[in-house]
Amino acid sequence: MNINLLNRLRRYPAYLLVGCSVLSAGPAAVHAQTAAAPAAAPASDSPGALSHDLSGVWMPYSIHMDGIDEKARPPLTPWGQARFDAAAPLVGPRAVAGKENNPALHCEPEAVPKSLVLPNPFEIIQIPGRVFQFFEQYHLWRTIWSDGRPLPKDPDQSFLGYSVGHWEGDTYIVDTIGFNDKPWVDSYGNPRSDQMHLVERYRRLDHDTLEMQIIMDDPKSYTKPWISPPQKFKLEPSWEIAEFFCIVDEENTYGDAVRKPAGVAPESKKGSKGR
Repeated sequence: MNINLLNRLRRYPAYLLVGCSVLSAGPAAVHAQTAAAPAAAPASDSPGALSHDLSGVWMPYSIHMDGIDEKARPPLTPWGQARFDAAAPLVGPRAVAGKENNPALHCEPEAVPKSLVLPNPFEIIQIPGRVFQFFEQYHLWRTIWSDGRPLPKDPDQSFLGYSVGHWEGDTYIVDTIGFNDKPWVDSYGNPRSDQMHLVERYRRLDHDTLEMQIIMDDPKSYTKPWISPPQKFKLEPSWEIAEFFCIVDEENTYGDAVRKPAGVAPESKKGSKGR
């Protein structure tokens, strides 16, 4: 197995319990560095001192990727059902080794909302008028405008869409539109269309804990909004976001050597009695 993947598994021991959700990350993963000096703690850990500070490297440690809860998924529209039926995921009851067609296998960006809940860290950096998110997986970066501008009326379609954010009390609310329909919203093949309006609600519960809730309103894919329960992230002050690019040749080599064999059940040993 690629040494970079082994390093990554050492960093995420909790995910060894759900191996395929980590192994699907591919061989190009490079573990985040831990040489950075720990970030200084704020002057106070009181909610008031932290309420508008989301800065830091955040990691989801939930064994279940419940930032997007498939059980809460509303019924699909005919368009959404056709897209879902055509998807062959890497995980779940519909997964068939060697038949997967997850766009990420061709190094297309996972984008949002999926990148927000995968078992990989992201960093939030705040400057006046903007919030940046840097995702370790595929080395994506995202701009969230927080200078008071409205959402554009007719944005260009893209993987990450066009995002604006604002504060309501201690909750930072991000609205995103202008998506294309290429990525899936989760690992199970649920679709995303160009009509999706994604809402993220961020709230820092204490110095080490960030809460995020995902709400998807996509009338082309689903018959009503998809509201998932909040997910928690842990602050990792000594981590740095590492280089993690998707290389097609490495992805294919990893799939042939590890992912596909791991998804095939052992052959039956009928007739082996007495051997």
